[in-house]
Amino acid sequence: MPAAAARSSTAALNNATLPYVMALASKGYAGALRDNPHFRDGLSVHARAVTHRAAAEALGLPFTAAQEIIGG
Repeated sequence: MPAAAARSSTAALNNATLPYVMALASKGYAGALRDNPHFRDGLSVHARAVTHRAAAEALGLPFTAAQEIIGG
């Protein structure tokens, strides 16, 4: 589909991702993780801890909530 509508698909992708890029640029990764639950939901591993429950269960590793590591 993107090949059929290259300009509009590029604009749509830009509109969907730009707010996240701007948050990362202005707050840094730690601030963006603290302030945005969507960033935290996408986090799988941080500081040697598995922060995604399903991944931890599948791998037989302990789960650590992202909030415990980064605060917030």
